[in-house]
Amino acid sequence: MRPTLRLRLTAVYGALFFLAGLALLAVTYLLFNQQLDRTFEERFASSEPGRSKQVFLTRDGVTVYGEEAKEWLRQQETQIQSAALTSLLAQGAVALIAVGGGAVGLGWVVAGRMLAPLRLVTDTARRIAAAPMAERGLHERIALSGPADEVKDLADTFDTMVERLDHSFDGQRRFVANASHELRTPLTLNRALVELAMHRRTATTDVKELGESLLEINTRHERLINGLLLLARSEQDVADRSPVDLADVVTHVAAQSADEAADRKVTLYEVAAPALTTGDALLLERLVHNLVENGLRYNLDDGTGWVRIVSRTVSEFQVEVEVSNTGPSVAPYDVPLLFKPFHRHRPERTVTGTSAGLGLSIVRSVAVAHGGDVRARPREGGGLVVVAALPRARDY
Repeated sequence: MRPTLRLRLTAVYGALFFLAGLALLAVTYLLFNQQLDRTFEERFASSEPGRSKQVFLTRDGVTVYGEEAKEWLRQQETQIQSAALTSLLAQGAVALIAVGGGAVGLGWVVAGRMLAPLRLVTDTARRIAAAPMAERGLHERIALSGPADEVKDLADTFDTMVERLDHSFDGQRRFVANASHELRTPLTLNRALVELAMHRRTATTDVKELGESLLEINTRHERLINGLLLLARSEQDVADRSPVDLADVVTHVAAQSADEAADRKVTLYEVAAPALTTGDALLLERLVHNLVENGLRYNLDDGTGWVRIVSRTVSEFQVEVEVSNTGPSVAPYDVPLLFKPFHRHRPERTVTGTSAGLGLSIVRSVAVAHGGDVRARPREGGGLVVVAALPRARDY
């Protein structure tokens, strides 16, 4: 476990305090010792130059004079001085350890308070990075309040960067939506002109065959543009929410997909249990429809394939729609790529008149816009199991 910045700062504070305390204790010891020596010498100094003070004392009933008395006093002073210095060092060390421990604790608290704005920056960056889609978290801002110091400059710079990225993504979505909308008009005109040419009495067989090819290409482009429009719409947050029972959506989509399942000789199973959520009903219908459509198109072609649709309530906070199907084997490391726009897993996933390569991308965008997520895993024996998890509706 690597040491945190707070721990390192506390260690530095503590080390500096103990070094300063040791230096102070050493200086006090030297000054105290010097003062005791000076006091001892001054006691025996005479006020007259060149003469020493006469000293005498009575010890055990005997009076002692001169140097013998001075020597005995020196020994007593030395013992007292040694005891005082020892007491100074011992008590000073104890006081230094006690106050140093308090200083380290205070340093830990101060370091935590000083680093709190940095933790706020880090937490915001993590939430943005952990968003299911990168642009989903770009609406967050740190908005750090406090003195105009280096940390606030960092937070303000981060907010400016995120704001510019947010504007960039919004501009990109608007461009895709506007461009797709503008392209629908010429495609509609092309379809009308081709159908008009094909249905003329003078139209030859070659013209009709060419018209069918052009209509197929036109249909492919229409599906691509409609997918781009839906993708741009689904990447916006859903503001107007209403109660939606996913069981009703599953039943409706299963009925709509029955003909296509029969044409592809795929058996469609439906288990519609109550699963109440909130959101845009049309977008949620598109989510389920794309999952079923994906399961039907990438399935077995020998008449033994099946698709199973299940809606259920998982907990008091979550509901799910699960779509599983038979089909070609998918490697686990390829599953995340299937949710990227225009990604095809294998050559059979090329763009045809019925596919634009946006189905699962739209599913993921719709789920995220409703506060949910999508996960997928390879099914044993081939095919996929895709689960769209959404928040459960409450207070309805």
